[in-house]
Amino acid sequence: MAKLSQPIGLIGKSGVFQDMLAAIGKIAGYDATVLISGETGSGKELAARAIHYQGKRSDKPFIPVNCGALPDHLVENELFGHCKGAFTDARENQSGLIAQAQGGTLFLDEVDALSAKAQVSLLRFLEDGKYRRLGGSQMESVNVRILAASNVNLQELVEHERFRADLHYRLNVMELAVPPLRARGDDIALLARHFIAEAARRYDLKPLELHPDTLVWLASQPWPGNVRELQNRIQREFLMCDGPSVLIRHAAAPSERRQKSDRRVAQPNTLNFNDAKQLTLQAFERSHLIRLMRESTGNVSHAARLAGKERRALGKLLKKHCIEPGIFRGA
Repeated sequence: MAKLSQPIGLIGKSGVFQDMLAAIGKIAGYDATVLISGETGSGKELAARAIHYQGKRSDKPFIPVNCGALPDHLVENELFGHCKGAFTDARENQSGLIAQAQGGTLFLDEVDALSAKAQVSLLRFLEDGKYRRLGGSQMESVNVRILAASNVNLQELVEHERFRADLHYRLNVMELAVPPLRARGDDIALLARHFIAEAARRYDLKPLELHPDTLVWLASQPWPGNVRELQNRIQREFLMCDGPSVLIRHAAAPSERRQKSDRRVAQPNTLNFNDAKQLTLQAFERSHLIRLMRESTGNVSHAARLAGKERRALGKLLKKHCIEPGIFRGA
């Protein structure tokens, strides 16, 4: 488990994960706005909490806001609050989420979901830290740190005029990328064991080990839902397990859409041709390497001969994709 100044649920030992933790440590020391990028379920809110609780505002509120869940006509009310009589049901003054975060951190998740009108309102606040409640006549000031997160490429949205460039600049003073689960190698098994232990405590059950075939299965999955998907699948398999160890050799039921092939491989989440090409090539490399490891039962020399490559070159590819040959031995 990663060592942080306060337990926040971030677990991992892989190189890319440790790089992220190092970046969090640096970012936490500066009271600047941060844009956190990462796929759905990869842990962006946990990263935001890590930044907050390792920074100077750790004893102040951390207020998360899911922008995607806010109806457009309620965004300003939720963020800035309202005065009595501002609208029919406004029977008393009410502070907004920004005021509730006074001295602390406001985390804007799914910031890309904000409408054009809401983006203007947020930009105006970011410029000077001042706002006006709905129905109010006086400007109010607040001291908060803004962290924002998105699971889509905001720069692409800017280029296609679906997100304001000036707001993007304001949010992207510092940047943090949360790696996808499939790039984290042995962290997948580490997290799976953690989720089993967590479920065992919660339901007062005896923890179980992961079957060797399960380790192979874990490494072979694309995990489009990332850590959240892994947690749900492992806890379900653990609770339903009747054997001495958790065994998964098969894909999930057809109804479990996220367990099917990663749709981002077929349709990369980018409109840039070169980026899409690179994502597709990386997906091919990883899936082919896993197939080679299965066929050779983890023997890198044998896999290199099957692939028609030098052992050293294949080893570099395995390291690049965080694929551990050992988990395929005896599978």
